[in-house]
Amino acid sequence: MTPAAIARVPSLTKVLISDSLDPCCKQILEAAGIQVVEKTNLGKEQLQAEIKNCDGLIVRSATKVTADIINAAEKLQVIGRAGTGVDNVDVDAATRKGILVMNTPTGNSLSAAELTCGMIMSLARQIPQAAASMKDGKWDRKKFMGMELQGKTLGILGLGRIGREVALRMQSFGMKTIGYDPIITPEESATFGVEQLPLEEIWPLCDFITVHTPLLPSTTGLLNDMTFAQCRHGVQVINCARGGIVDEGSLLRALQSGKCGGAALDVFTEEPPKDKALVNHPNVISCPHLGASTREAQNRCGREIAVQLVDLAQGRALVGTVNGQALSSANASHTKPWIALAKALGAVLCAFNSRVNGEVHLFTQGSSLQKAGSYLTSALATGLLQDTAKKDLNLVNGLLLAQEAGLKITSSHTDRILGNDEGQLQLTAKDTPLVIVGSVQGSTPGLLELSGAVFKQLVPLSGTLLFYRCKASATSLLPTVIGLLSKAKIELLSYHRSSVVTGHEWNALSLSSALQSLQELKQHVTEVVQVTL
Repeated sequence: MTPAAIARVPSLTKVLISDSLDPCCKQILEAAGIQVVEKTNLGKEQLQAEIKNCDGLIVRSATKVTADIINAAEKLQVIGRAGTGVDNVDVDAATRKGILVMNTPTGNSLSAAELTCGMIMSLARQIPQAAASMKDGKWDRKKFMGMELQGKTLGILGLGRIGREVALRMQSFGMKTIGYDPIITPEESATFGVEQLPLEEIWPLCDFITVHTPLLPSTTGLLNDMTFAQCRHGVQVINCARGGIVDEGSLLRALQSGKCGGAALDVFTEEPPKDKALVNHPNVISCPHLGASTREAQNRCGREIAVQLVDLAQGRALVGTVNGQALSSANASHTKPWIALAKALGAVLCAFNSRVNGEVHLFTQGSSLQKAGSYLTSALATGLLQDTAKKDLNLVNGLLLAQEAGLKITSSHTDRILGNDEGQLQLTAKDTPLVIVGSVQGSTPGLLELSGAVFKQLVPLSGTLLFYRCKASATSLLPTVIGLLSKAKIELLSYHRSSVVTGHEWNALSLSSALQSLQELKQHVTEVVQVTL
């Protein structure tokens, strides 16, 4: 498989929508010439049959995209989640198969944040309980004594888009907002009024705690018996994120003891919950997972995921990629040639060392490449594996497949540029002395050096290339090589010659097609390698 094939823009011709979505989603896809099939409430076998001939799948939260579903999809290239969380998609299985997973990170943020704020106010004033009492014909003014939010402390666990919006809104009620997030820096959270503290310092300070993290092994049971024990007596808990972040057994025990004064739950570990102990507790407000259930959010999510798939199909810049950050950069004009260069350098390294194993290191040089290692390592992986990997090798699964092949790909960076204003990539591998250096000229990826031997002009890395190393003092071998090419009916397209290092020089030839055998040429040179890019 060539690097060009690996970088190919997905061809989306048929998309299955398996959950109920706003009509605008289908309209946008069809306007872009994509066939859309809408079938909801499918069983596992039905979904496996429907997905077999589809390039794309769009879901909300109802469809469970398991490994069995993914492996049954013969043509699937992208799974779009119209919403934020992707816990109903087996992302690992999709990545292994080279399938891009996308979500709409901003689509339901406002709706989820507003529901959270409503939950906080409902807990403070017991609004649902008072309303239910009125419907029973009662007038219990004393029973529903509430509290003001002014001056209370709100702990926000997870300071992404939703947590941030909650903080800004509740600050207008005079609440003090503190929080924790392992990714957002304290300096960044300070810009929207949240003081970050270690978790052990947060628990005893909070009157209210709301969670806005994904459901991960590290966040499962974040609020549990141990953490409830550190909280203020009567703390109020809100979970509009994912069931399981708050341990339900621990929450029930805290409610029963009075340690937790009230809870507002929009999500549950099992949905709908069969165990009604929490739902039926008098101090619990519960909703049937309504965080994204607004007309605005559904329109926004449907519109955003459709536009993202159209952008993917038409080769535009991507947003919302969950497992294909390298692919997000592959379509941008300023990164595309660098991705092609990284792939090509990986293929050249493998041509020189057919059994590359262990560690391969990518060294990026130049300020424009400061953050490029995150996507260039994936591109490098596809080049290293191009002759051995299965057909679905691409920028989504390149690093995973390289790791499984025993390759450890690392990267480092310096802003200092050594001899090329455009930036450079340097590639080395463990247990081999070869050092390969490349750069981009205009939009053309090319080779600059082979182990210190510098080419006077950039060697374009495309098509079929023949490299041979010979003694600099020897009579020029070019006429001999041209004769061999002529005999094989192969045209010489370009020729490049390097500087002399330890009495030897490298020659790089671009050919119209590959030589079937290098045996005759090997008689005349110290080393010879051929690669097709």
